[in-house]
Amino acid sequence: MGSLTAERPSAGVVLLRFNRPERLNAIDESLAQELRTNLAGVGGDREIRVVVLTGNGRGFCSGLDMRDFGPSMPVDSAAAIDRLHFQEAMASLPDLLRQLPQPVIAAVNGPAVGGGMALCLAADVRVCGASASFANAAIRIGLTGAEMGMSYYLPRVVGTSVAADWMLTGRTVPAGEALRCGLVSAMVDDDRLVDHALEMAAEMATHSALALQLTKRALQANVDAPGLAAALELENRNQLIAHSTDEAAAARTAWARR
Repeated sequence: MGSLTAERPSAGVVLLRFNRPERLNAIDESLAQELRTNLAGVGGDREIRVVVLTGNGRGFCSGLDMRDFGPSMPVDSAAAIDRLHFQEAMASLPDLLRQLPQPVIAAVNGPAVGGGMALCLAADVRVCGASASFANAAIRIGLTGAEMGMSYYLPRVVGTSVAADWMLTGRTVPAGEALRCGLVSAMVDDDRLVDHALEMAAEMATHSALALQLTKRALQANVDAPGLAAALELENRNQLIAHSTDEAAAARTAWARR
């Protein structure tokens, strides 16, 4: 088995699992490449309507594997440009999730640290198990607390004050606090986590693929909309596009017959 596994648990749903449990699913060269390859395939697969992302074992993803990444990681003496390119490559991983046309549900089991936290922030929906924890730990090793989109995503999810608290201290945030602050929409028993996420995904997958994708795009765009008028303009246009499809017409007919 590779560093990332893919399953089709129900119609329209793909379950992706980080698969380096012995390293709490830390990101090494293999996992980074397999994530890129799998997400490219998922994005182009019209049979997939919803993506669930989780980790095998005791952790979601413990961030960059500092001890076992591989030859492409720049050493301290490497040129600054090499370090910049490496940082840009790592920072692109969460954006691959965000740019997927399908909604993404992150089912956070155990620690989500550094890059792991950034990946779950790039998901559209986050749920976690009771043993989950979150940390932006880069500041604890002399780096900044702003990496891989963290300073963009986190304030939009939990607000600027909470984001500053977590990013400037680098402290570990337990599941209960994550729920109270809105980082996750649900906290469930660990043994129910994946089932809960798959149930949510299966419900989403009953909807029109176009409706799901346009809703995801509107949510992303309108978080940064300059005002209500711009948000309504996008919503109105999307409704007209969705309304014109055969799938929407069939859904309206079925609804009227209930």
